[in-house]
Formats: sequence, C-alpha cells, structure tokens
Amino acid sequence: MAIHKFTRHILEEKPIEVFGDGTSSRDYTYIDDIIPGIISSLDKINGYEIINLGNSKPINLLKLINLIEKEVNRKAVIKYADAQPGDVFTTYADIRKAKKMLKYQPETSIEEGIENFIKWYKKKEEGSSFYD
Repeated sequence: MAIHKFTRHILEEKPIEVFGDGTSSRDYTYIDDIIPGIISSLDKINGYEIINLGNSKPINLLKLINLIEKEVNRKAVIKYADAQPGDVFTTYADIRKAKKMLKYQPETSIEEGIENFIKWYKKKEEGSSFYD
C-alpha cells in the first residue's frame, strides 16, 4: 500500500508524510512472488499451519522513496513528522518455514518490483484495463 500511495503522491506532487527520520525499514514483497507460495500451500499443507510469506529483505523508507523517484523521474516532497509511539523500527517476514515446507523462494528484487509496479500504474492512469 505504501508503494502505491507514495507513487501517487510523487506524481501528483503531494507531500509524503514520513514518521521519524525515514530510516525505519519494512519488508516489501512483489505479488508475483506471493502467489506461488499460496498455491504451494494448497497442495502441501494438510490442516492448519502458520507460514510467513514475504521477501525477508527489509528496505528503509527513504531508500524506497528514492527508488520510486528514480523510476518516475520526479522528486518526492517529504514532510517529516514525529515517530509514531509503538512503531516497530524494522519488520520483515521470517520465511524459513515457507522455504522448507513449500519450497518458497521470492525472486523479484525491490528494484524490479518497483519498475513493474510503475509500468502498471502508468498504464492504469492512462485508462488501460486493470488487467493489462
């Protein structure tokens, strides 16, 4: 959701609110990497099991914004705000169980995922079908 919102704000020249100094990091996963994990779980899990699917490679917020800026060839307007109480500094998926049980392995780098997303976003904004 952040990638979509940040892209929209950069293209519309609206400020992006960054809580704290922008060095907190999150694990962003490209949808094409999640789908095989879900499908594999349908065949390999019998009953109830908790399995994390993700990329397991956190990226800091300012680097994420920078990648989007490069892809859309525009600078973000960043509005810094106080860090939110209770916000976790770094989060990422522990995918060891998914690798073992599902043979899950994300393959899309954050750079490639951002590039693919921006291409899709621009097509959508130009009026192309959602699924083009």
